[in-house]
Amino acid sequence: MDLNQAYYLVHVVEKQGFSAAARTLGIPKSRISRQVKALEDALGTRLLNRDSRHMSLTEAGEAYYRHAKMALECMVAAEAAVRQDKDALEGSVTLSCSVGVAQFALGRILPRFLADNPRVTLRLQAANDYADMIGDGIDLAIRGHVKLLPDSGLIQRRITEVPWHLFASPDMAQQVGVSASPTDLDGLPGLALGWRPGGSSWSLIGPDGSTASVPYPARLRSDDMAILKQAASEGLGLVALPAYVCAEDIAAGRLCRVLPNWTAGAPEISLLMHERRGNPPQVDALAGFLHRELPTVMNSGDSG
Repeated sequence: MDLNQAYYLVHVVEKQGFSAAARTLGIPKSRISRQVKALEDALGTRLLNRDSRHMSLTEAGEAYYRHAKMALECMVAAEAAVRQDKDALEGSVTLSCSVGVAQFALGRILPRFLADNPRVTLRLQAANDYADMIGDGIDLAIRGHVKLLPDSGLIQRRITEVPWHLFASPDMAQQVGVSASPTDLDGLPGLALGWRPGGSSWSLIGPDGSTASVPYPARLRSDDMAILKQAASEGLGLVALPAYVCAEDIAAGRLCRVLPNWTAGAPEISLLMHERRGNPPQVDALAGFLHRELPTVMNSGDSG
């Protein structure tokens, strides 16, 4: 295996083109093209489908890319293992999560990880659609889920369970009342997480394990928790959000818990990573950091 050729192919795939890979590596595009062509000739098969505007991996290319990326990362890990400066992590990590987790959880802790590891660089992909961890070159992903995640061949490490509650502005909360039951929410406007049209309802769980489903008219739909939280604080409707998202607003008096004895669900948060040995040290270090620190952040604000 020619590691140089594998290195160039991995960069072409992850940068989605020869020109972008050449700019990143600071070398002529023609050199990368020759190396990838030599690799295909040596293997006796085409790895890339390419024309003037598009490039994609062939089936053989997808298999080669996965194994080549693993091999290169193992080489990085091997080099790091024998460095004299064993305490200094170095290299990049790509992390994927939802926009809400990025805004309200990771923003509190990632700067500390980077300050403690000045030679580590981080690429944070914040989106509410699940990314392809292999195709997008993602090392770690934080996922919220109610049901078990499908068996994807990835390692799944449970981080914590995150409570969701109903929140409203002080005036609207007073309108509902302290000793309210789910039936008292009938007809009240709500704010829905998710922009796609459809019916909306709060799925509530009582202190004794009883459940209630309360439909509501959605005044606003959005996949941005910050917008929903702001709209709730201005009295536009009730919203179900993770407790940690609203902790500061509760403390400042901008929001109040509604139906404090009921929850609006408690999905689990898991950390996904590739199922293989030899993860680069900086990836393992960030995974351990997230596993230690996220539970504290994500369980803040969970009080009546």
